[in-house]
Amino acid sequence: MELEKVGIGTIAALGLGTVLMVCVPIGIAVWWLIRKKERVTTVLVGAAVFLLFAIILEKPIQNALAFPTQIGLTEHAVSRFLNARPVLLALVAGLFPGVFEETGRLVAFKTVLRNRKNRETSVSFGIGHGCFEVIFLVGVAYIGYLAYAVMMKTGAFQTVIDEAVQKMPEQAETIYAQASQIASFSFADLGTAVFERIFAVLFHIGASILVFYACRDRKRAWMYPLAVILHTAMDFIAALYLFDVVDMSMWGLEGITAAFGVLTFFGAYLLLYKKDRLYSDEGR
Repeated sequence: MELEKVGIGTIAALGLGTVLMVCVPIGIAVWWLIRKKERVTTVLVGAAVFLLFAIILEKPIQNALAFPTQIGLTEHAVSRFLNARPVLLALVAGLFPGVFEETGRLVAFKTVLRNRKNRETSVSFGIGHGCFEVIFLVGVAYIGYLAYAVMMKTGAFQTVIDEAVQKMPEQAETIYAQASQIASFSFADLGTAVFERIFAVLFHIGASILVFYACRDRKRAWMYPLAVILHTAMDFIAALYLFDVVDMSMWGLEGITAAFGVLTFFGAYLLLYKKDRLYSDEGR
């Protein structure tokens, strides 16, 4: 089977996407650190927490429970039970990131960052968490897609695809579908991805503010479970869409994601961060 032809527009879109998803997050972190004279280690802790709690811990456990075939395991009673009930499966898909990522924030603020009580710490951590997620999940993928697109343009990728299909003939349809998806990537697709990532980062900063104040003030401890609920609800709705439980457009889903990001960020920023002057210049 011949691969689709790759236009220069696809390569340009992927090239721009790589810059936006790698360089811009780094630029945001550097700008914030310089502007607020924050410690780079706070941003790095945010990134490390995402890597540890979302990638190393959450994903393998979630896949083993609900999607065992994706990691080379056989189906079991729990996975069959969940996959037969899409709404419950979507809830599990939302609950795992909600619990793991917000607990990661809690652990970080209670341990390695426990002595950093200035309000800027919450935003620095959120930037580290959210921006690293953009780079790790999207930026790295775009780098690979760009390399594949260039290889498709020159004709070198056909050999790679043919060899992969020979080794895994049962995966031929999936392999060609993925190659076709790369070949059809457009600036519209890039715009959708950028839109989604902006509000995802806003959500992570807002959630980090909530958990930061939950750790700093016992009377606000309820903000940690609130962050878990908000995170779970946002990902639950996205999972309902991905599992075809609800019928909505892609932009409808993006609108819901944007609402969660905006409300969480501005709610936390205006009600907590902006009103807090007591420790703004302390605890650094």
